[in-house]
Amino acid sequence: MPEIDYKTVLPEGWARPRGFAHAVVAGGTRSIRISGQLGKRNGQGEVAAESDFGTQWRYAMENLVTVLKAAGGEPGQIVMLRAYVTDINAFKASGAAVGEAWGATLGKHFPAMTLVQVSALIDPHACVEIEGEAILP
Repeated sequence: MPEIDYKTVLPEGWARPRGFAHAVVAGGTRSIRISGQLGKRNGQGEVAAESDFGTQWRYAMENLVTVLKAAGGEPGQIVMLRAYVTDINAFKASGAAVGEAWGATLGKHFPAMTLVQVSALIDPHACVEIEGEAILP
C-alpha cells in the first residue's frame, strides 16, 4: 500500500505527548471519516452487558480499523481519533488494556486524538465509542 505524507507536530520546547500527537499534517488524495464505533464484536448486535472497559475499547478500535481497511486504508493512515467514554476513571484504570488494544490495532502509530467523557452513548451498555479520520494515498 502506498505511504501517505504524514508528519506529527511537536511545538518547540513541548514534551512529546504519551499515546497521541498534538497535531498531524498529512497529504494524500482521499480522506475517510469513520463514524463512531462501539465496543461490540465485529460491529454486530449490541454491546454485551458484561463487557468491561478494556474489552469495549479493544472492540471499538478493531471495528474502526476494519471499516478503514474495507475502504482501502491502513492504520498508519489515521490522522485523528476521537474517543467518547462514559467514565474517565474507568479509562485511566484500564490503561494496560487500552495500551494492549492500541498496540494490536495501531502498533506504534499515534495520530492526533481527543478523549471526552460523556453522560451516555446510544447503546445502554456502551462505555466507549471511537471515531476516526484517515488520509488515503
